[in-house]
Amino acid sequence: MACIRQHPPLDATLVAVPYAYPWSALVSNFKFGQRPGWSAFFAELLLASPGVRAALADLQAKDLILPMPLSAQRLQSRGFNQAWELASALARQSASRAHADARLLLRLKHTRPQTELSRQARLANVKGAFQVDPLRVALVQGRRVVLVDDVMTSGASLFTAAQALRAAGAAHVTGVAIARTE
Repeated sequence: MACIRQHPPLDATLVAVPYAYPWSALVSNFKFGQRPGWSAFFAELLLASPGVRAALADLQAKDLILPMPLSAQRLQSRGFNQAWELASALARQSASRAHADARLLLRLKHTRPQTELSRQARLANVKGAFQVDPLRVALVQGRRVVLVDDVMTSGASLFTAAQALRAAGAAHVTGVAIARTE
């Protein structure tokens, strides 16, 4: 009923696999095991999943493929942003006319890891965490955006980032993730 009163910020959410064995171990190793090169494999997995290739094919040259941004602290400790690696691999492998941009959607604050929190706490944790670069808002206005992440659990991070994109004028936002918890 809530979706009737207020349109969800994501027009669609597409995932390749459930976040369960063996995928949970592989995604975790990609993310925390210093394996950015695995992004090509995960991009192929996503492109073979229903709707993903079509969502990317629908993008025009001025549309965007954006990764979920990491906080500076998390980026420094991890050494790379797995969502950026995945977004850029998707842009290359899909032959999409859109381009991936790692600096358009910003992470304004460092937050606790979402895995430690309930859904309500997750929403509160990421509230105000994302913003479109104020100097580049025009690049988002009226555009289609594919927002890329590795894992979707409650959807709080993707929803909050999509709200920031909508506030900046994005016309359509599709969330894409390798895996989703049941």
